[in-house]
Amino acid sequence: MKNRKKTAIITAVMILALMLAGCGSKEVVMKEFTSEDQTVSIQMNETWNAESMGAGSEGWIAAGSENGSEAIIVMQAAKNLYGGNLVDMDGWKDLVSTSYPMSGLEAIDNPSVPGMEVAETCSCTVTADGVNGDGRVLYGETDYAYYSIVYAASKINTAKSEYFNNVCASFKENPPEVEEIAASETSDTVQWFNNTCAVLTKANGWDYTIFGGAPASDASQGIVQDLLNDWWEVTDRESADETMDWLLGEGHRVSFAEDMEQLEEAGIGDVPAEERVDFILDNFDIDEEEAQNYADWFGFYEQYGSDAAAGWDYSRAMSLLGYYYLAGFYTQEEALDKSLEAGKTIQGIFDSWDSFMESYFVGYEYWSEENSDERRQIYEDIKASADNPFVLEWGMTLEKTW
Repeated sequence: MKNRKKTAIITAVMILALMLAGCGSKEVVMKEFTSEDQTVSIQMNETWNAESMGAGSEGWIAAGSENGSEAIIVMQAAKNLYGGNLVDMDGWKDLVSTSYPMSGLEAIDNPSVPGMEVAETCSCTVTADGVNGDGRVLYGETDYAYYSIVYAASKINTAKSEYFNNVCASFKENPPEVEEIAASETSDTVQWFNNTCAVLTKANGWDYTIFGGAPASDASQGIVQDLLNDWWEVTDRESADETMDWLLGEGHRVSFAEDMEQLEEAGIGDVPAEERVDFILDNFDIDEEEAQNYADWFGFYEQYGSDAAAGWDYSRAMSLLGYYYLAGFYTQEEALDKSLEAGKTIQGIFDSWDSFMESYFVGYEYWSEENSDERRQIYEDIKASADNPFVLEWGMTLEKTW
């Protein structure tokens, strides 16, 4: 009997050891995984493989087990970069759940996460990083950022729950030092610059009261450099200059004007406005929706000529100048000096914020071949906000304040 009891005890100890190991028969050895921008780190199984999440996720960490049955993703949204779009924790939760569909959420006890205020932890069914099965999702925040830690496994048992808790307990944050926003960035002139691209800045979830949309820092520099490379193929000072010269000297307004001139040569200018859609359908091989767009655009072209879509080009140029500063391709003074020059040109073409923005929407529709309803709504929302920046007079004197 004694031998049987001894054997049972040994067996129980072995089972417990296996459960605590979490993965097979070997003890889990933890290794530190760090985000690309070095702002956050956690410890995971040393055999796991880290994965790159692409541009815009420099503060994220993702890794998975060798057999592909488990994955953990740490998501970060720095408040000074994205907080304007997220608004609060609820907005962050919505964004995470959109990225990683979850179902059957049930609240569970929050694990300990050093330096983080944990808002909620849930068990769920989730698909993350190619793993579909049981899951854990944790939401929390620090002074610097919103966070979510998502764990997906084919099946979660007691040992894997403990593993998830250990990963959370290893959380470390190293927020970057952020440059203090210069007084020049809050002057009326610089805010006027910001207004010209406020819709895009807001659409991206950045701050339209700051030149460039975010404070200058190592984190924002890396994010903006990736953005410029992905969307503009701008990688250095030379390519930045080339793109800026194209936007200010040509842009999409040139091809737009050429299309309008073709309509004019066809005789649309002699046709009453209410008959122009039918005229276009009779003379050009396009559908009714496109015909309506061209009829509307031609009306704007009649008022502003070759600069009818210039608002689109100049708005993007002003946005890029802020990005060039954050990316380190231009100094702050260079970017602001160029913005001052462009701003005075813009004032000479349009007579109000509304006319400038209408030109922006026309150019956006022409370029994207989509309606501008969403961006128009952003403009109206900004104007309706308590800190509406468009109260600045369109024709105010723009002067160097930096």
